[in-house]
This record gives sequence, structure tokens and C-alpha cells, in this order.
Amino acid sequence: SQSPRDASDMAAPPKPNCPNFSSGPCAKRPGFSPATAYAGTPFGRSHRAAIGIGKIRESMELTREILKIPKDYLVAMVPASDTGAVEMMMWQLLGPRGVTVAHWESFGSGWMQDAEKQLKLPKLRNLKGAFGELPDLKSIDFKDDLIFTFNGTTSGVRVPDLDWIPDDREGLTICDATSAAFAMDIDWKKIDVLTYSWQKCLGGEGAHGMLVISPRAVQRLESFKTDRPMPKIFRLTNGKGKLDKAIFNGSVINTPSMVCFEDYIDALKWAKSCGGLAGLITRSMRNFNVVKKFVDAKPWMEFLAKDPATISNTSVCLVIKDLTKAEVKTMTDLLDRNAVAYDIGSPPGAPPGPPGG
Repeated sequence: SQSPRDASDMAAPPKPNCPNFSSGPCAKRPGFSPATAYAGTPFGRSHRAAIGIGKIRESMELTREILKIPKDYLVAMVPASDTGAVEMMMWQLLGPRGVTVAHWESFGSGWMQDAEKQLKLPKLRNLKGAFGELPDLKSIDFKDDLIFTFNGTTSGVRVPDLDWIPDDREGLTICDATSAAFAMDIDWKKIDVLTYSWQKCLGGEGAHGMLVISPRAVQRLESFKTDRPMPKIFRLTNGKGKLDKAIFNGSVINTPSMVCFEDYIDALKWAKSCGGLAGLITRSMRNFNVVKKFVDAKPWMEFLAKDPATISNTSVCLVIKDLTKAEVKTMTDLLDRNAVAYDIGSPPGAPPGPPGG
């Protein structure tokens, strides 16, 4: 009979070609090289110069093309990442109607806290879902404004679609789509404000936020006059209370990094070469199905999302059964030391287990 193979003769299991599993900043595109990607960067030039404005406009045009943003919607880069984009719209739009905050993970809970404790909105509904579950979205009164997260980065739970939002709603919808944009279909007629950041699905750099607003959002910006203090980096209207259109045409509120813009343009061009949004979604789902196949074959692991229709294909969150938080950390530390998976531990406030971007 054949003797068992000695452990030393067994081949080591293969490691990922890229061990970067952070949910933001995420891994760079395949084949990324700073020397190539940043070759056209206007180092030492002003963002107000023709070359700087040209770069900003190019990135906005590519954004509009790839995300299939309607012609009457406006696109801009704003300060302070996705957080800044969400908060500047909360501060400027909320007040004339009641507000519902639908949330089921850490970042959405932050919007709820700000609405309650900072803005002190008088008519505020806290529509909260447990980690792994969506709240009852059908219970929302769309006479009110709505804030929601398309994809819960720290829970791995996404909305399956936007069919639950009526086209004839009276209130505005403010959607934090930071880990959904470029990897999930967006029905724009359901959206009045959409925000995201470069460092999620496209693996861009941090600190810059993206803002897409509908004509209905513009109307609210120009008609609603709030007495709350409005920092300069939040202001989208001019001294006469009208929309500052220059912000949506290449001007920016404060000085951006032209290197980061060049990085974003490089990612957008790569996205276009993949077949645009459809190609990116196909790529994301192909990668997700690799994870799903692994999870389905392992009885000791499961998705945090309870409903299969709500499992995120970008911020995958997994639960390791029967392990304590300390034991999970030991596992993730081991993966890190062996260059198998970096930044794979749970974010603060989430149940123990590895989320992957």
C-alpha cells in the first residue's frame, strides 16, 4: 500500500495575487502603475488653470457616461469624501419636510445621529434594521424626505433594487451609494441626491467626495432657506440663493489634489475599457460568485446578510460561526502576517468576522 504523503511534500495552498481586501481604500485596478497612471498629472499647476479645470471636467464627463447619469442631473466633486457629500446635502436640504433615516449599518447610523443630535430635526423617523437585515422599507412615508444607504459597507447588506421608491414621491431621496456606485444598477428616477467616494469600487484615493443631484434637489436648494450655520465647504448656492453652477462645471469649493483627479481619471478609463457599468457589474459578480461558492461549501461560515437577495457583491461580510471576537482577530492577524489577506477584519461596531471589499 502507498504510504501517506509527508506534510513537507504537500504544496502550499495558493495565495491571492492581490491580498488587499480593504473595503476602502480598495485595491487598485489590475496592472496599475503610478508611472503610467499619473503621467499626465499637472504637477505644480493650479486647479483653476485651464489644464486643471480640463482634468476636472474630463472626470465629470466620464463619470456621467459610465454611470449613465441623466442629462438634467448635475455632477460635482466636493470636499471630505462621501461623508462630506452626504452631510453638505443634509445641512442644506433637510427641514421643510419630515425625514426618515433608513439604516442598517454603521455609516447609516451616523447619518441618523447627525439628523437627531446635530440638525435636531423636529419630525424624524429612525427606521433601523439589525446588522444583516433591512428594515421595513415599504413602511416609509414618501411625503417625507429619505436618507438611506444603497449598500451597507459594514454589514454587507444592500437594497436589491429601488422599486420600493415611488416615482411620484413628494419628498427627496438622499442616497449614500459609496460602495454601490460602479458595481450596482442605479435607477436614477428614484434618486434625488447620490453620493460616493473614489476609494471604494474603483480603488481611487481618499478625501474627495462625489455628488449627483436631480432637478428636484436643485429646486429645494434654491427654495429652502435655513437659519442654521452653513460652512463654506457645504455651500452650493451663491449670495442670491441660486445654485452655484460653476461648482458643477469644473470649479471646486476648495483646493483638490490633481494627483487624485488623475488617479480617478485612470480608474474611469479602465472602467470604460471593461465595458462600462455593465462590464463592471459582471466583473464584480464574477468575483462575488467565487466567494459565494467557497461560503456555500463551508458549514462553519455564512454571510452576515440573512436574505440572499440582499447580499452585497462589493462589501462582502462573513460570519465565522462559533468563534469569539478574539479568535476571529487571531485568524485575521494570521492571514495578514502570511500576506494572504490584508485589512480583512470587521470594522468598528460590526459583528466579528471578515468583510472584504
